[in-house]
Amino acid sequence: MTGLEKMMSQILEEANASANSKKAEAAAEADRIKAAAEAEADAKAAEIVQKSAADLAGYQERVKSSADLRRRTALLAAKQELIAETIQKAYDTFCAKDDAEYFDTLKKMVEKFAAPQKGEISLNAQDLVRLPAGFEAEVNEIAKKKGGSLVLSKTPATVEKGFLLSYGGIEENCSFKAMFDAKKDECQDLVQKILFS
Repeated sequence: MTGLEKMMSQILEEANASANSKKAEAAAEADRIKAAAEAEADAKAAEIVQKSAADLAGYQERVKSSADLRRRTALLAAKQELIAETIQKAYDTFCAKDDAEYFDTLKKMVEKFAAPQKGEISLNAQDLVRLPAGFEAEVNEIAKKKGGSLVLSKTPATVEKGFLLSYGGIEENCSFKAMFDAKKDECQDLVQKILFS
C-alpha cells in the first residue's frame, strides 16, 4: 500500500468514524426528541383524561341537581294542588249547609261585620226565596246591638252564598267566596300543617 492509499484509507476511516459518531449522535437526539414527545403526549393525554373526568363529574352533578329541582318542583305543585283541592272541598262543604245552619251562619257573620250605622243587607235570589221567617228582624236586632240598623234589600245581590252590606253607597262583600279569599293564605298554611306536618 502506497502512502497515498494509506492516506486515503485513513481519511476514509476517519470519515466513517465521524459519520458513525454523527449518526449515533443523531440517533440519540432522535431518541431524546421521541422520548420528550412521548412524555409530552402522555402529559397531554393525562390532562385531557383529568379534564374529561372533571367535566363528566360536573355534568353528573348538574344532571343530579336538575333532577332534584324537577322532583322538588313536582312535589311542590302536587302539594299546592292538594291544598287547593282541600280548601275547595271545605268551601263546598261550607256552602252545602242546610237552611237552618246556613242562615245561622249568616246571622253570625252579620254580628261580626255589621257597622254602627244605618245600612242594608242584600241576599242572592235563592236566599230571598228560602228566607226563614223573622230573619230581617233578627239581623236588625244584631245590628242594633252594635249601634246601627239593617233593612233587607228586595233587590237580589250578585253573590253565590253570603250577603252584601251597604252603608251609604259603600258595599262590603260578605260572601262566602270573599271570606275564603280573604283568609286564603291562612287556610293554605293551616291545610299544609294538617296534611304535611
